[in-house]
Order: sequence, then C-alpha cells, then structure tokens
Amino acid sequence: MTKAVELARLHPQAKIVFTGGAANLISPVTKTESDGASVLFEGLGLPRQRILLEDKSRNTRENALFTRQLVDPKPGERWLLVTSAWHMPRSMGVFRKAGFAVEAFPVDYLTEEKASEFVRVSGRAPRGLMIADDGFKEWVGLLAYRLAGYTDALFPGP
Repeated sequence: MTKAVELARLHPQAKIVFTGGAANLISPVTKTESDGASVLFEGLGLPRQRILLEDKSRNTRENALFTRQLVDPKPGERWLLVTSAWHMPRSMGVFRKAGFAVEAFPVDYLTEEKASEFVRVSGRAPRGLMIADDGFKEWVGLLAYRLAGYTDALFPGP
C-alpha cells in the first residue's frame, strides 16, 4: 500500500483505487481491508478525494469484478495493478478475464534478484515455512481459479 502512495505522489492526476472487503463469510464484518487502507492512505498524506474504495469483495475474483464496475475503465486509460509479486499471476488472470486491462506492478518480493535465492535454505525455519505455505496456497489458488474458469491460463502472464 505504501507503493500506491508513492505512485500517487509521482502522478498527482492518477486515480487511486483500493479493492478489498472482508473474506469472513460467517461472522459479521466490522472492518474491511478498505477501511484499513483508507486510514493508512490518509495518514500518509493522500487526500481522501483521491481515493476510491471497493469494500465488498471477498476474494481476488471479486476484487477484479467489483473494481471494474466501480471505475468503468475506458479504452486508452492506463491502470496499474499493484499487488504482491507472488500473487500477481492469479490477479492478472482474473482482471483479464473480468475484461479489465491492467498492467502488472509487482511489489513485496520475498527474495532478492539473485538466482542463489531460489535454492538457498532460509536461515530462519519459520520464515521459510511461511514462504512455502504462502506459495502452496497460491499454487492451489491458481489451479482452483483455472478449473473454475476464473482465469484463462493456469499461470497467467503479465
């Protein structure tokens, strides 16, 4: 989210849209991801009138569908999709399938840009397990979204 603020400062005419409701399906929702984003954005100096919030989505597919409805993108407009690098393939796939042309702007990399990072065993086991857990969940998500028809590829490219 801090990268979105940085981009907003570099491009004062750009619209900033944050998409995220609450994934909780059982108990009542009191706060959404958008609520937290709004507090952070305003706290970092972004005027409230620059921020559009989509707070109904519960998953990546709904992020794409509801955000497209909210902003109604026009031909020729440029939209960046800012999300974690490890989540970018699935995100790009569902935004593309939703008919919302976005450009990938990955952030939050879990490794450095060195080949050795891909084979090195983490010095801290809990961190390595967390990365493996996140990776496994994302691969399952990629497969599930492809099988459900939410994306047009198993591993969507940018």
